[in-house]
This record gives sequence, C-alpha cells and structure tokens, in this order.
Amino acid sequence: MRFSVEHASMGSDVWQNYTHLGPGFSLRMSAITAVLPTSDDLAALAVSIKAWGRELGFQEVGISGLDLAEHEQHLQRWLDAGYHGEMDYMAAHGSKRSHPDELVPGTLRVVSLRMDYLPGDTEMAQRLTEPEKAYVSRYALGRDYHKLIRKRLQQLAERIQQAIGPFGFRAFVDSAPVLEKAIAEQAGLGWIGKNTLVLNRKAGSFFFLGELFVDIPLPVDAPHATEHCGRCTACLDICPTAAFIGPYVLDARRCISYLTIELKTAIPEELRPLIGNRVFGCDDCQIVCPWNRFARPTEQSDFQPRHNLDNAGLAELFLWDEEKFLGSTEGSPLRRAGYERWLRNLAVGLGNAPSTIPVIEALQARRDYPSELVREHVEWALQRHGVAPL
Repeated sequence: MRFSVEHASMGSDVWQNYTHLGPGFSLRMSAITAVLPTSDDLAALAVSIKAWGRELGFQEVGISGLDLAEHEQHLQRWLDAGYHGEMDYMAAHGSKRSHPDELVPGTLRVVSLRMDYLPGDTEMAQRLTEPEKAYVSRYALGRDYHKLIRKRLQQLAERIQQAIGPFGFRAFVDSAPVLEKAIAEQAGLGWIGKNTLVLNRKAGSFFFLGELFVDIPLPVDAPHATEHCGRCTACLDICPTAAFIGPYVLDARRCISYLTIELKTAIPEELRPLIGNRVFGCDDCQIVCPWNRFARPTEQSDFQPRHNLDNAGLAELFLWDEEKFLGSTEGSPLRRAGYERWLRNLAVGLGNAPSTIPVIEALQARRDYPSELVREHVEWALQRHGVAPL
C-alpha cells in the first residue's frame, strides 16, 4: 500500500512495525511480519510533513541527515579559541552536539523548520538613532518563542503519528546541545552567512529555528551547497564592538547579544560606550544585510511588541521596580537576563544617552541599589554625565 495524503492509514499496515518499542528510538521489526515502506511511501510522507508544518505556521520545512562533521570541527576550533566566553554549556555534552543520534539514540533524520519573527511595524534603524530610547532585539519584543514553537512541533509530531502510527521523536527549540544552524543548512533552509546566522534568499534571517528528531528514514533534502554573501562585508563592518574576527567567526565575548544576555558579571568598561542604547541583544548585522530586504513580517500575533517595548525610553524602563519588571516580562525572552542584569544593561544605555535631567535623575535614583553590579554600572554612567563619584 502506498502512503498518500488522501489515504493516511499506514499506521495499521506498512508502519505497524516501525513502532517505538521500549526506551530510546530503536526501530525494531519482526523478521517475519515486517513490511518495509517503499521509497515512494517515504517521499510522500516527507511531502506531507512539510505541508503539515506550513499549516502549523512554519514558513519552510526541510529534512536533513546526520553528517555534521565539518561543523563539528569548526565548533571545536571556536571553543578552543575561547570565543564562547562564559557560555560553558557550549563546550559541554561532548560529541552529542554534532551527532544527533548520540543525543537521541535511534535518530535517523532531523526535520528542520523555520518561523519568521520580525514584527511588522518596528523601525529598527530609527530606534538606534534615538539614544534616549531603549533598543530591544526584535526577537524579544513579544512572547517567548520557545513555548510556541515547541507546541507546534509537538502538534506536527501528532499529525505524523495519526498518519503512520507511533514513532520515535523529540522536539528541540534552542534548548539542547543541537547544531541547529548546521542542521538548517543541511536541510536546505539557507546558508550560514558571514555573520554566522542562517540566511535565506527569500526571507533573510529574521526567523527562529526548531527541530524534530525522528526515527523515520525520510529522504533528505539537498543541502544549501553555496553561500550567497559574495564580497559583501556589511555585517562585519557594522558591528559596534568589532566582534567578528573575520567572516563566519564571531568572538561572543565582544558581541552585544552576549554582553547583555549571557554575561552574568560586569560588562567590560571599554565596551560600554560601544553598546549605545542596545539593552537586550543586537540586530545590527541583520539590519544591514542585503538579504533582509526580503524579510517578511511575522504571521504570529505572539511575536508582536508588548508593553511598548519597541518605543520605550531608557529612563522609563530603568525606574521599573522588580514587580513591574516581572509582570511586564512574563512569558518574554527578557526574563533570561533577570532584573539585576536588566538594570545593569539600562545603566549602560543611560550612560550613553544625552545628559538630560530625566536621565541623570533616573540614575541617581538607583545609586544606592543593593546590588553592587548595578551600583558600579550606575556610577560609571553618572561619571559619563559629569556627576562626581560618591
């Protein structure tokens, strides 16, 4: 029997012996009763999976194999150079990061999916020219993407199960040791650009990635064999902190996204003036990328800006108490920084803002804040405005 969208009953026949049995993802088949699906069956299932993914709000779906050897070597060189900074989790888990079947035993393929997140009415470049306003990376203006995409991946797995019966799978959304960009490239969703992000000729780079590890031997898509950055170096040249060592190599220790989100200690003083008004993440290398003229506004209402975060003043946000912060960032990526580092980042932004009365008064209001981390950044900011140290 051939699988088709119209006749989705393979679970009772062809796929009966592709059932997940016991722990892990091993495909166990009876030597007597097993009926292997044909290549046509698998090809039809792959087509259906892509259609179901698009119905669930993903803009593109691809299928990759497990050979990430080239990317594994690149990652190891990057780690050996110490470019990961305090992100120790990047060096953890050994070879599991580049071997999906070690991370999830029995995995045969990875379904890679992308979802656009760019809000439609945000003026990215304009915000960066307004030093009294806070710039929040576009991906973090709305609700946290992890829960939304993980739920959609689970729904996709349920659709597959309805068609073929039980099978082994596991969903990931930037939440485990997965080389998601390498997988996306292998699945044909784009190429890894000079700014180390996945670029797509039809959609730029403003999208999230999610993965579904499966134990089904689906046909794989052709990887994106060529990159289309050409001689362009706009992303490398624009970086405020010169975080790119060269094309395709980012020193996270200088990256504003790392400094404002991942770094748990003080931001290096020499980098603070370069951060400008960027208080959570940075989009500069995406804003200038020519391919992002094709970036499409998100179709997801959850990714639209909340609490006026795309137009809020630095002083206004700095005066939020912790209760206000927790209430306004519930279900938001901003929670990752936490309140203390949120204030640290805003203090840097205020130190780079024009010397106005509201800016100085906001900083002085936090001068005796209990956290030494916050106080140190506040003092630095006040000195930038000519206020004598305590």
